[in-house]
Amino acid sequence: MSSKSSGLDEILRLTDPEARIGWTADDLARMRESATTMAKHLAEGEEVYGVTRGFGPLVAFPASESAGAQGEGLISHLGSAQGEPLSAEVSRLVFALRILSMRRGHSAVDVGFWKGLVDLWNRGFTPVIPCEGTVSASGDLQPLASAALSLAGQGEAWVRAEGGGFRRVDSAEALADLDVEPVRWTAREALAFVNGSGVGLALALHNLKRISDAVRAVALLTSRMAELLGANPQAYSEGIASARGQVGQAAVAGWIREGLTPGAVRDPSRPLQEPYSLRCASQVLGAVADQLAAAECILLREAGGTTDNPVSHDGEILHGGNFHAMPVGLASDQMGLCLQQVAFLADRQLSLLCASETNGGLPPMLTPIPGAGSGLAGVQISATSFVSRIRQLVTPSSLTALPCNNGNQDHVPVALNGANSVAQAVDLAWLVVGSLGVGLAQLAAILGRREETGVWARVAELSPPLDRDRPLAAEVRAVRDVLAEEAAARAGEWRLPDLS
Repeated sequence: MSSKSSGLDEILRLTDPEARIGWTADDLARMRESATTMAKHLAEGEEVYGVTRGFGPLVAFPASESAGAQGEGLISHLGSAQGEPLSAEVSRLVFALRILSMRRGHSAVDVGFWKGLVDLWNRGFTPVIPCEGTVSASGDLQPLASAALSLAGQGEAWVRAEGGGFRRVDSAEALADLDVEPVRWTAREALAFVNGSGVGLALALHNLKRISDAVRAVALLTSRMAELLGANPQAYSEGIASARGQVGQAAVAGWIREGLTPGAVRDPSRPLQEPYSLRCASQVLGAVADQLAAAECILLREAGGTTDNPVSHDGEILHGGNFHAMPVGLASDQMGLCLQQVAFLADRQLSLLCASETNGGLPPMLTPIPGAGSGLAGVQISATSFVSRIRQLVTPSSLTALPCNNGNQDHVPVALNGANSVAQAVDLAWLVVGSLGVGLAQLAAILGRREETGVWARVAELSPPLDRDRPLAAEVRAVRDVLAEEAAARAGEWRLPDLS
């Protein structure tokens, strides 16, 4: 991992157990200069938050004379996070983001201490981090304190399980297996670690990738649907997109055109203008793509910055609020609203398939035996339920903020709350995508399409023709997984728009 800020794919590669973090001579020089600035400041008798003074509203009181006791007290009193743990992959990214933030040379941490953290990360130590219990205002304090406690041998860690995946063990056991001593946190290093937006940021970056792939998947499904129904391809023409000038719309329209037969024309049985869920798919998904591209820029800047307090800069120790995770919070909120649009569009396309009035006069619910069979009725109702639940989950978390901490944290972004909710909503949105995929498999079958290739052959195999009703939940999940794999494979070519 280089010292420079990177793209989303490179950042997410930090979740790979084989990834490594290094440093350059310039990195070490910056960090030493920062630590020297702090030492000079303290030698001159200047006050420093968390080092000579207490934490939060207790800044009015002197800190412990022991830097170790002050650091231990910080991570101990913040050890109040609860809830399900973040995945091992997200937790590994959280740890990496804190290390990279310190490497920028604004955190005034001891270089030897920092190298110890890098060594632990490079050797695969991954703390178990509960996902609930922070307002993300002074950073994601409680989850990051859980990570710090894990590093100190007072929590749990993820280790690789036989046969793949991860399992949870006592962190003291994981450290012993690596033959390393638990981390001993001093005041400055502890504060630099827990003051930061890294938890909500790591989860938001994961959400961004999955939502972007959902846009690609629904564009792919839109193309398939338009092709099977013989819908008017003019809706996705270059001319339509060029006339408006929105880059996201132009990109998505191009993705949709890739799946259409060259020279395709409207089937005479289809209307000149399809319902909006089909006709306006490039406008909807394109608008989402634009918003996701903007969120990507904001989140990558955050990943390349320093988000603790105080910071050292040009020989000064500056007290401020870089830990306030509003950039992450607003990006997560917007991503959630975008996700709802993707799921809503897919649900409406599925509804279009299920109604004889809009599916070209085919049987309702695409069952070959209407009345004796109900076809996609259950799947369609579940998809609508998923969209309703998504809307509950993506209500902007920034609208739910409450002051706390004796008035010290009187404005809070609750960014991790938002990222947690969006992560749940992403799971549901992919079920809507899988539901639409099953619907299109049944449309292809009822139209007599047998010689399929590529992804559509795989989908057809997973969801064979409905000669009678059967449970479809497993098929929805299987088709979802195939579409997610296909969308991820296309990400290199089907990139989010460049808004610069």
